[in-house]
Amino acid sequence: MKSKKIDKMPARLDLLQSATGLILGVFIMGHILFESSILISNEMMYRVTIMFEGYYFFGERYPGIISFFAGAIFVIFIVHAAVALKKFPNNYKQHKLMKNHITSFKHEDTHLWIVQILSGFIMLFIGSVHLYTMMAEPQNIGPFASAFRVVNQNMAPLYFLLLLSVVSHAFIGLYRLALKWGFMEGKNTKTSRRRFKFLMKAFIALYIIIGSLSLAKYIYIAYTNDLQADTRYQSTTINMKVH
Repeated sequence: MKSKKIDKMPARLDLLQSATGLILGVFIMGHILFESSILISNEMMYRVTIMFEGYYFFGERYPGIISFFAGAIFVIFIVHAAVALKKFPNNYKQHKLMKNHITSFKHEDTHLWIVQILSGFIMLFIGSVHLYTMMAEPQNIGPFASAFRVVNQNMAPLYFLLLLSVVSHAFIGLYRLALKWGFMEGKNTKTSRRRFKFLMKAFIALYIIIGSLSLAKYIYIAYTNDLQADTRYQSTTINMKVH
């Protein structure tokens, strides 16, 4: 009797979702920390910006490098979203079953999954706009240019909503990854899970605070400087060409 061939595609898609989710989670952690350099000083944020533009490697600025990396993250983001959407309820019957399941079990991890669904939808729209802006206008990143975009182009509310959704989605996702692949297993699984869940909530709170302070600093810069669309921060120590 011929054995039935096992369909490996669901497992491969699950691995792809986990891998892309891990990459995006680590990216978000780094992105918010690098962005928070504005809290130290305008000069520090400027130096971080030109670092990603290749200045410390090539001796000149190449904003196109940021476009390339933003494009790569955008592709990973779309792949991750496309795979994840396959697991979402796609009709009324599935939605009703999910709702009944949540109501009956009242399990916190199930509620975290719902938060991921909602935050994922928000990210799909606002995150796409943000990444496209970074790809199309990489030269408009810096203390003054970013502050102008946040305030004068009315992006502050969207960026704050994006911050809430992306931080929640990322750290819940990392927590679920650790749970799925057994990274939190120890002598006592329940204790390990409780500790990881505490870390997840702590990091969510910490990163939202850091991101909010950074956003507030951009708003402060915009209101204390006469910024125009072409206003760029001028370093007192570094002068270079932009390619």
